[in-house]
Amino acid sequence: MMFARSSLALLTALVLTGCASEASTPDAPDPITLTAEAAGHYCQMTILEHDGPKAQMYLAGYEHPLWFSQVRDGLAYIKSPEQEAKILVTYVNDMSKAKNWSEPGVDNWIRADEAYFVVHSDAIGGMGAPELVPFSSEADAIAFAKNRGGMVKRLGDISAETVLAPVDAHEGDHQ
Repeated sequence: MMFARSSLALLTALVLTGCASEASTPDAPDPITLTAEAAGHYCQMTILEHDGPKAQMYLAGYEHPLWFSQVRDGLAYIKSPEQEAKILVTYVNDMSKAKNWSEPGVDNWIRADEAYFVVHSDAIGGMGAPELVPFSSEADAIAFAKNRGGMVKRLGDISAETVLAPVDAHEGDHQ
């Protein structure tokens, strides 16, 4: 009986520890300022040349973040079945604090796992694909969705298909 109780206590502690580590990563680096030297992970183009929100991601064992020209690309990296690296943290521009679509900001980052994303709106990202628009404020996300279409989702509710599906070549024609 004593063994069963101590096993149950150990199991409970392990489960709670696992949940805590998923909720916050204490060794996750802070976001850095977006500079003119930042190049997109997939396109190797200068990030600042593209409109719309961006993403930066830290991988275990790497000092510098991967940069993504649009949020969709960063989420595609996360959701890709081939992705094997340990992701420490992903940051996205907080469009609640952005000046406008052309100037989403260089220091207004929020953790992707804390953002409210507007999915399936008419917003087109910097690489010409439909964008998933991140906000720190749920109210701002809802207002954006009412104005531009789409629905509000959290990161865990965004399917891989949403960010990995092919993009219609004419989809970017209606920004």
